Amino acid sequence: MKAGGRRVARPAEEGAFRAIVRGRVQGVGFRYCTAREARALGVRGTVRNTPQGSVEVRAEGSLAALESLASWLRQGPPGAHVQAVDLAWEPPSGSWEGFEVAF
Repeated sequence: MKAGGRRVARPAEEGAFRAIVRGRVQGVGFRYCTAREARALGVRGTVRNTPQGSVEVRAEGSLAALESLASWLRQGPPGAHVQAVDLAWEPPSGSWEGFEVAF
């Protein structure tokens, strides 16, 4: 595709996921570190603690950035002990402009 005689890069394929991160993931800065990582990757979405003691992440962006974030979630920040990440891919909703910590 051309615009003004120059080739315009095609946007990266977009995707989204919902992840539930289980283990010692509350009280260790998991949400804030997740938000920092997501913002650095250019991922949009939200992260929140759940009443069950897990962390829920809703994320959308380029597939490469989402894969990187999913990989990071399996490790988490220092102090966390991730036992499992239940990740479900879904179509992007376009609901978020940035990445936020929800309460």
